Amino acid sequence: MAPNRKLAFRLVLLLTPVVLAGCLLMGPAGVGLSGSASIMQLRLIRVLAGFVVGAGLACAGVVLQALLRNPLAEPYVLGVSSGAGLGAAVVILTGLATVSVIALPLGAFVFGLATLALVYRLASGGGTPSIYSLLLSGVIVSAVCSSILMFLVSIAPVEGLHSVLWWMLGNLQVPSRKLLAVSGATILAGCLGIWLLARELNALTFGREVAHHVGVHTRAALATGLVLASLVTATAVGLAGLIGFVGLVVPHTLRTLVGPDHRRLVPAAALAGGAVLAVCDAIGRTVLGAHQIPVGVVTALVGGPFFLVVLRNRRRSGWVE
Repeated sequence: MAPNRKLAFRLVLLLTPVVLAGCLLMGPAGVGLSGSASIMQLRLIRVLAGFVVGAGLACAGVVLQALLRNPLAEPYVLGVSSGAGLGAAVVILTGLATVSVIALPLGAFVFGLATLALVYRLASGGGTPSIYSLLLSGVIVSAVCSSILMFLVSIAPVEGLHSVLWWMLGNLQVPSRKLLAVSGATILAGCLGIWLLARELNALTFGREVAHHVGVHTRAALATGLVLASLVTATAVGLAGLIGFVGLVVPHTLRTLVGPDHRRLVPAAALAGGAVLAVCDAIGRTVLGAHQIPVGVVTALVGGPFFLVVLRNRRRSGWVE
């Protein structure tokens, strides 16, 4: 790895805990230590939730960008986030979320995995799916899931409408520590699985034929990568709602800074993704004082312009027609 990339990787490792510690100092009353232990505990839970969710979404973005060989890919591109969002909304509106703390992430994962299976089935047609067929199928299924979600919101009772809408905007107010622990362990396991897939991801970035010639079982690697990306995305959605652009911005930026080797890119993206989302949440709960801005709104405000800049640069380079 080049010296500049080594330095960038080390900076990510060193700065992440510093950034997370700084997020603990930010709140509606301004920047600084709070005199209340309970408030500091609430901040700590939100920072931990932000780090876990951001790490999961960033790692999912790394996988999808490698498998689809598309630097603009993110968890939303295959409809996984929309499917997981639909599942979580169903759990909330049916009252199952109050039965067990794992009902919400479990419902999100089941629907997210079902969505991925549908996308893969539509794209494959009985064979190995192409990149473009996966993207097209993902966009179509995502649109259908979003439409069903909007329909459920339109007929939802008043008492459940606020919860669903607030959750759809992205929210790190975790209802229980047990849910955070279960979701965090699941996302950590998924990110670890993605890191163990680094060799296959490195090969697949050069194309399936090249990966096959270097001994990679491309179909198994593709399926494993998609399932792991779906697992961490669905769990993150079940924990914090729909949060966009983290899976796009962080992997794309970190690939430029630390290089394309997934043995370093995956942990660097996980750390940076967690830190970025924690910072976005800290800004959302600080900038307007007592009025909190949902973290999903903050990431959209940051990620939208970033996406346009990347797309414009790609068009200039001839990558996008």
